[in-house]
Amino acid sequence: MLEIAIMIEGQDGLTWQRWGAIARAVEDLGFAGLFRSDHFTNAEPPDKDSLELWVSLTWLASHTQRIEFGPLVSPVSFRHPALTARMAAAVDDLSGGRLTLGIGAGWQVREHHKFGFDLFEPEARFTRFQEGVEVISRLLTSSEPVDFSGEFFRLRQALLLPRPARLGGPPILIGGNGAKRTLPLAARYAGEWNGVYLSPQEFERLNRRLDELLIEQSRQPADVRRSMVTGVIFGRSEQELREKAAQRGDGTRTPEELRRAGLIVGAGAEIRDQLSRLEDLGLQRIMLQWLDMDDLPRLEALARSIL
Repeated sequence: MLEIAIMIEGQDGLTWQRWGAIARAVEDLGFAGLFRSDHFTNAEPPDKDSLELWVSLTWLASHTQRIEFGPLVSPVSFRHPALTARMAAAVDDLSGGRLTLGIGAGWQVREHHKFGFDLFEPEARFTRFQEGVEVISRLLTSSEPVDFSGEFFRLRQALLLPRPARLGGPPILIGGNGAKRTLPLAARYAGEWNGVYLSPQEFERLNRRLDELLIEQSRQPADVRRSMVTGVIFGRSEQELREKAAQRGDGTRTPEELRRAGLIVGAGAEIRDQLSRLEDLGLQRIMLQWLDMDDLPRLEALARSIL
């Protein structure tokens, strides 16, 4: 059965009050999980409130009982992978094994410039990402000291203690739509692949390619959960749906055009139909990007319509 989770943009005005309210709503309404981005600020001004990712996830681990959660995604560009592995293992243990560890290369120029982190050009950025994923994976899965010598990261007899309570630690999620680099990396290290704003046709194509890559890595397709993060435009009435679609599409795209761009758009029945089609194609979890963190009544209406 397709799991339906909520994803928020943590750099877009997230405060403790909002975080507590949306966490309670997601848990009480029956959504499967709550995920958030990991950014210092937005790609464009103005700067807004932004709770630090791992502090907020530590709070979430001890203030919820049921939902899965995690970052979508935490960049290796401003978090050393050894530190990420340590924090992830601890938060996963605190939650009773509910963390999914989303890792990324980093992409947003503005936050790296403002806070003094090196983003690098794409080639070096992806090399650093590959190294970071391997470092995290080896630290979480190895009960023996780890040596690693890369261009960007080095370990010398490094051992993560205490060992994660969950065998192998929290599953690593690798997100992205790149068939040449991202999917092979997911096939090698990930417990979950997360597509980004994919139409059903695009998801089907990449999903089949991932199956092939997993076989090449002597893994089984069932070894990697298939998920996707995408926008949701939900209206409790046709008028509200048109208004929300106009806001999201800058007034230039119809609901059907937004659907073709990979968004989930409609009232309850229309959304259920779109989700059912994705499930038939092999999607196991969807993270619906909820941009208005204060609009909890509409989130409740969405839950009643589709869960």
